[in-house]
Amino acid sequence: MSNQPAIGNLNRTQAILKKYGIRAKKSYGQNFLTDVNVLKKIVAAAEISKNDNVIEIGPGLGALTEQLSLAANQVLALEIDQSLLPVLADVLSPYDNVTVVNQDILKADLPALINEHFADPSKPLKVVANLPYYITSPILMGLLSSPVHFDCICVMMQKEVAERLAAKPGTKQYGALTLAIQYHGQAQIAFGVSRHSFVPAPNVDSAIVTIEPRKEPLARLPFSQKTLFNVIKGCFAHRRKSLRNNLKSLLGKDAEIMGRADGVLQKLGLDPQVRPEKLTLLQFIDLTNALHEANLVK
Repeated sequence: MSNQPAIGNLNRTQAILKKYGIRAKKSYGQNFLTDVNVLKKIVAAAEISKNDNVIEIGPGLGALTEQLSLAANQVLALEIDQSLLPVLADVLSPYDNVTVVNQDILKADLPALINEHFADPSKPLKVVANLPYYITSPILMGLLSSPVHFDCICVMMQKEVAERLAAKPGTKQYGALTLAIQYHGQAQIAFGVSRHSFVPAPNVDSAIVTIEPRKEPLARLPFSQKTLFNVIKGCFAHRRKSLRNNLKSLLGKDAEIMGRADGVLQKLGLDPQVRPEKLTLLQFIDLTNALHEANLVK
């Protein structure tokens, strides 16, 4: 193990940046975390043990990777920025349970990478990452819809997005993203992270979110997952409008069509004037299935 200060130590981070002439790239949403206590809290929030394999997305300078390697069985770090590969090879050289590959998580073949790089792919698998703010949602949805089973996803993101993921029905944060996460699992905010914990400091504060993939199937399933999320997206298109008015925008203003839509709402016991943020995931599933039965959506 290294006798140097942790990579996440501010002075060590600055020394690494200076040695390699590195500047954070806005195009990759790079902000380097320089608070070792926060790094350790992330590892604790993910409940990493020596029995766990970990996939890290965007290791950056290796600050979180180092802490993960100390706690996990093996760490596979996916880094899109090719210029950081020699840096990571250097700073992570004391840790023989870390593999860094030059991969874009949005294009990566995760099952193949897992089988190739983990000595025992059958061990519990967790994802831990400081996600680039600009592609947080696509990364999360990609992970949750992946054929790979994750025991836990523990990720840092913009605080505002974290609040949307963990929102409850009836709140202003509750929306299509909340429901997409709920469809696949349960999200909780573990703790907040100040913008001042990063170099360079972003313009917003962050939060750590843990997502536990769904163990039990939903009580009811939509006839089509794609149609479900099209209906949800349509119902949240105009947040200040009623459910009925959003359905009118989604289905069309034809009187006969809206007459059938009104019948669906009545059958489900839904107030046409209710705001969409009041509906639960199961209510949206029931609404989508009933609209399909009435030949209003495909």
